[in-house]
Amino acid sequence: MKLLARLPGKTGVAPSCLFTLIAIALSGVVSAADPTELALESLLNSTISSASKYEQKVGEVPAAVSVITRDDIRAFGWRTLQEALSSLPGVHSTYDYQYHYLGVRGLGLPGDFNTRILLLINGNRMNDVVYDGAQVGREFPIDMDLIERIEYISGPGGAVYGQNAMFAVVNIITRSGFQVDGSEMVLVGSEPQDQQELALRWGKRLESGIDLLFSASGLRSDGENLLLTFPGQALDGSDLVGRADGLDRERDQEFFAALSHGPWSVNVAYGERKKDDPTAAYFSDPFAEDVYSDDRYLISQLQYQQNYFDDALDVQGRLFTGRQRYLGTAEYSGFGYNSTAASNWEGAELRLVYRALQNHVMLLGVEGQNNSRADQATYDFANAGAELLIPSQGYRAGVYVQDEWQFSPRWRTTVGARVDRNNVTGTKASPRVGLIWQATDKTALKALFGRAWRAPNAYESLFGDGTTLLANLQLKGERNDTLEMLVEHQLTNGISFRASVYQWDIQHLITLGIDPLTGVPVYENSLGVESQAFELAMNGTWSSGARLWASIAYQDVGYEEGGVVANSPTELAKVAYAVPLPALGVRIAWELQYDGERQTLAGRSVGGDWLSHAVVSSLQAWQGLSWSLALRNMFDRDYELPAADTNWQDALQQQGRQLRLIVNYRF
Repeated sequence: MKLLARLPGKTGVAPSCLFTLIAIALSGVVSAADPTELALESLLNSTISSASKYEQKVGEVPAAVSVITRDDIRAFGWRTLQEALSSLPGVHSTYDYQYHYLGVRGLGLPGDFNTRILLLINGNRMNDVVYDGAQVGREFPIDMDLIERIEYISGPGGAVYGQNAMFAVVNIITRSGFQVDGSEMVLVGSEPQDQQELALRWGKRLESGIDLLFSASGLRSDGENLLLTFPGQALDGSDLVGRADGLDRERDQEFFAALSHGPWSVNVAYGERKKDDPTAAYFSDPFAEDVYSDDRYLISQLQYQQNYFDDALDVQGRLFTGRQRYLGTAEYSGFGYNSTAASNWEGAELRLVYRALQNHVMLLGVEGQNNSRADQATYDFANAGAELLIPSQGYRAGVYVQDEWQFSPRWRTTVGARVDRNNVTGTKASPRVGLIWQATDKTALKALFGRAWRAPNAYESLFGDGTTLLANLQLKGERNDTLEMLVEHQLTNGISFRASVYQWDIQHLITLGIDPLTGVPVYENSLGVESQAFELAMNGTWSSGARLWASIAYQDVGYEEGGVVANSPTELAKVAYAVPLPALGVRIAWELQYDGERQTLAGRSVGGDWLSHAVVSSLQAWQGLSWSLALRNMFDRDYELPAADTNWQDALQQQGRQLRLIVNYRF
């Protein structure tokens, strides 16, 4: 096999070493474990709803699935989606002191806005219509303490979701008022960033059956004082080196409300985040003050779900709206420069799940979204009257069908497709085929094929101010074909293993480059990119309350005509372990993550380091009070990650050790 033949020649930490490391870590835990009947916790028997938009057992899902629970979030002290998702197989992250970015299955291009990941809140699309991005940092409008579970579906999900679901679908399922059942206050303090967080929430299910939940949260941080280099920006033409003191501040606030009664539910999420820019992105003036990005998101949906004809027909419908506002400030030659974006969208979806036919589950859905506003503008204070306004509108509509057929006691197949039409790329089809063999009661084998696509967004194709970016009206849409072989095995009732070998191929990949004539960044279609990869993951839960998951991944990503793709680590290795110590009244949790070397856009290798995080938390509340103490990057590792073509720097130094105290009070 081509993939396996190329393994020995790679540099960095050898895949065999990664296997050995995790085998050692697992052997001690597994041998000491006392597994019990934990059917609901086992990987094959747990259920999810995000893969096909209806509930399925994980062993029946035509995809690789990972689930992060509220208890996991608390045990490991995660305060952003990026921290939580970075623990999963095949995921790596990047931070440019403005936003966090996720790479999935080896692809995480510098300058990309997470456009190949579909992010949902309770099934409602979060990706906006100007940048089309998934928000995984502080700009995400949901406080982490509000999350009940995260369902992460690897691979293409275009057959059900359409646009953006190229490499993963991430569905954030929030807590209900019944689950909160009272009032909560959360206080968080972090150093050396002098960061404080406050969250207040109340939830209850009333005697009338009405479920209510309200939450408000906020953050303020002074950030870090970074030592930065700006090539050629000193007065004599040499590199300008200095410390960006007080230029990394951050402020954000979020609000969430939900109401449900019977088959009806409604929820609203709002978030506003302001982040200073210490790096002088888009080649703006170094060390300028009061330069920042301001992001605001408002999304809402009204849902109806009811079963008819003795549960033979499940009817689900929803109405949704979204609003996004962006303001970015900069300075050029001492003069202010602002860029803005405003997007509004609204739509509806109806889906039917029919189970009356023996051994079949049939899905039929239709979805439409009107992008009533996708405006972009710039204001150059050095040239009065030179304002640039780029208005646009659009739409997307899709119809999808799927048949899940169990044609023998141990064999089932899933065949589905979605046909979408939009105002940019016209009509596109996204098929999916999955064949699942339940070889034994504890082992499932899956053969999967899927296709997903995305159209260029308004920012990539339409925005062009001649200073920070050029427009490219000739951009084509991307298409990703993925073929995967997957084995899931339940070793005991509490321990499961998953092995996956896959390859994907992207045509017309949209990348950020530099126009050779003007030297200004521009988005363009690159050559095709392909990958051959494998992942091995383990998930364990024990009656003692111990929790372990570990994974390794080898990802060989390259251009079809030859060449390495930037910001694509070949090896990933992760271990996360949490165990209660009842005698001490605490739980300890530990993460160890290795990201292999990545290549910058200039061809330099960076990264290739181990990061370790540790958390100690109280097992039980004392008079309503519980706490956790987290140490991020506990060994203060010094490492860089690739930057984008819009940065002065080829790579950016990442954050060092952080001490974080979280206090939760229920009243």
